[in-house]
Amino acid sequence: MVDIATRELRQPVDVAEYLFRRLHQVGVRSVHGVPGDYNLAALDYLPACGLKWTGNCNELNAGYAADGYARVNGIAALVTTFGVGELSAINAIAGAYSEFVPIVHIVGQPDTKSQKSGMLLHHTLGNGDFNSFANMNKDISATMAQLNETYEIATLIDNAIRECWIRSRPVYIALPTDVITKKIEGERLKTPIDLSLPANDEEKEDYVVDVVLKYLHAAERPVILVDACAIRHRVLEEVHDLVEASGLPTFVAPMGKGAVNEAHRCYGGVYAGTGSNPGVREQVESSDLILSIGAIKSDFNTAGFSYRTGQLNTIDFHSTYVRVRYSEYPDINMKGVLRKVIQKMGTIKANPVQHISNQLPEQEQGSSEQKITHAWLWPTVGQWLQENDIVITETGTANFGIWDTRFPAGVTAISQVLWGSIGYSVGACQGAALAAKEQGNRRTILWVGDGSLQLTVQEISTMIRNGLNPIIFVICNEGYTIERFIHGWNATYNDIQEWDNKGIPVVFGGGDKYKGYKVTTRDELKDLFANQEFNSVPYLQLVEVHMPRDDAPAALRITAEAAATRNK
Repeated sequence: MVDIATRELRQPVDVAEYLFRRLHQVGVRSVHGVPGDYNLAALDYLPACGLKWTGNCNELNAGYAADGYARVNGIAALVTTFGVGELSAINAIAGAYSEFVPIVHIVGQPDTKSQKSGMLLHHTLGNGDFNSFANMNKDISATMAQLNETYEIATLIDNAIRECWIRSRPVYIALPTDVITKKIEGERLKTPIDLSLPANDEEKEDYVVDVVLKYLHAAERPVILVDACAIRHRVLEEVHDLVEASGLPTFVAPMGKGAVNEAHRCYGGVYAGTGSNPGVREQVESSDLILSIGAIKSDFNTAGFSYRTGQLNTIDFHSTYVRVRYSEYPDINMKGVLRKVIQKMGTIKANPVQHISNQLPEQEQGSSEQKITHAWLWPTVGQWLQENDIVITETGTANFGIWDTRFPAGVTAISQVLWGSIGYSVGACQGAALAAKEQGNRRTILWVGDGSLQLTVQEISTMIRNGLNPIIFVICNEGYTIERFIHGWNATYNDIQEWDNKGIPVVFGGGDKYKGYKVTTRDELKDLFANQEFNSVPYLQLVEVHMPRDDAPAALRITAEAAATRNK
């Protein structure tokens, strides 16, 4: 095969070459997915375009992995095959759409002639309709690109990748088998895709900035509250500059965990309504002005809609609008507004913030108890974490428990608080660890429950195959604890068959690339955290952490009670 990555650019180029070169230009280095007969010929182009094929165990896991990869890398690519493949991935793509994660989903389709004639092909519904599956993806894709006519293919590809980046959501690209080798203009590859945000109307932007500053200077107890869309829509630089310049007490919502440098003097903790630390809750809810950046006020993100903050005291910054109290300013992006607020802010009144540490709760200090409880575990985990770690937590006890840690600087947190598909974190760990390896091998740490692990455990095999070395902590507490707290405490449907989790990577061929541990006491876990070899992550490691069946973080209990009440 011709080395496309190093040779002089020729005119014209094959469609698959154009597509994969564009992905490489925006930062993708590894492609997730599963091979299928409608995408095989396209996959032949990957190596010469500087892209590595990851090779997942199934399409659902591949979608989760692409999600995790995108959250660390900035954007991801997923390749599936028509019908059976894309539908297996659709849950993961829906989750990425829900949580604003940019994935370019490429679907290998039957050739255009077969589609036009309505041939009775495999992987179809047998009704001659080749649009059914694309239509199913339409509501969970920022844009759809059907690559049929050569005169528009380059434009469709460029537009889809731009929309994926700008809107931070999945896009769908349909690639028929007979289009893969068609020739299109290659010259435009020399011009990078414009990924810059559309500029705000300057007059309107200046007006909004003045309104924001008016209320900010009048406030006596202003605070900053940062959430997930600040991460997804790439305004963290503005957020950090705002915190530094203003000195305001700064908090994060659960989905915004990791958005702010938690070692900063202004950081005050996680605000989640009644699920918050009492000091955090008091300072946020007594504020007379909340600068809310990128909020997603879902039930789990607010501990059961338990926020006690009023819109009259809130300025909301979003990717497509700014709302000042009850006045909304549409078609204006928060990035430009925040930058000008920082530039024009001057001196404002900043109150001190309560110091948040990883200190154990009072009842746990000096205790001789050896049972590992959530109240003890999560502050202890916070003490163990290192700068620039990537921490993935599964929907359930881990997702809520991580609120009780204070991260070192540079830690990236990954969770799926809004979509909440159990098993997500294992696939996401594979993608995140792969992106981390490409960036310099940051430590990747996963906390997952024994029940959730059983849904997507095959991706441990993909981790081994790709030489990835995450630390996987499996919370062994006999099943679906979060579901028990919502409904069916002793119901058999919340039970699982207990596995020898520590032995699973051996079955997947871990060999000398793997080491497993089982901890049942606090001293055993503390000894492991102090182990230098363990912390240097020389190979994939899995730790069984055995905990009581009926124990859970306080925030989970509060949120589960609210969910149970709504379900009655």
